Amino acid sequence: MAELAGLWMAAPMLLTAPRGDGHCVLVLPGFITGDLSTHWLRRYLSYLGYRSTEWELGHNLGYRTLGASEERLRRRVETLAATSGRKISLVGWSLGGVMARHMARDHPDCVRQVVTLGAPFTGDPTASSIRPFYEMVSGEDLDASHSRRAWQANRAPPSVPTTSIYSKSDGVTAWQNCLEIETGTAQNIEVVGSHMGLPHNAMALYAVADRLAQPETGWQPYRGRA
Repeated sequence: MAELAGLWMAAPMLLTAPRGDGHCVLVLPGFITGDLSTHWLRRYLSYLGYRSTEWELGHNLGYRTLGASEERLRRRVETLAATSGRKISLVGWSLGGVMARHMARDHPDCVRQVVTLGAPFTGDPTASSIRPFYEMVSGEDLDASHSRRAWQANRAPPSVPTTSIYSKSDGVTAWQNCLEIETGTAQNIEVVGSHMGLPHNAMALYAVADRLAQPETGWQPYRGRA
């Protein structure tokens, strides 16, 4: 709530963010949340000139939400890219960010770049303060061999530009699990905030806007506000 309220104080800064080029941005919600949780993030991106859109898959209850072969999300990504006539960007919060990276790895022909917010895509999958709740709701056993294999495979970075926005005061997932191996097209950006507040965090929103404004070719690392 504090981070949401802080958006109004940070409005002058947020309004100076780079404008978008009109490409489609698909925003994926975090665990147990739905499109309502990303409402303000999407409104901000729409204001900047992007075609910001919901994932339209209901509440994110784990990978079972995506279908047996994740076909529901795959279809959504492919359809948006086809109808827009150009590659789309993916912005994912928490588990939604993990899923976004997965889609980008499998569909680089459809995805322009990925930006994640507090997404625990590496490290120890059990390093979370809500592990029992996650396993109960998602039906996944994080200690099972197939879950470990899937988590290991998910560490591989997509071939498209990728940015991980994380906070050391996350409070839900271990921030070390959100760190990308930095390369010429992969970067980590630290902000101050909570896990639940990241979609409404002014520092995070400005960083998202800056990343999405990068050209489709010639991606450059984030250097903060001038």
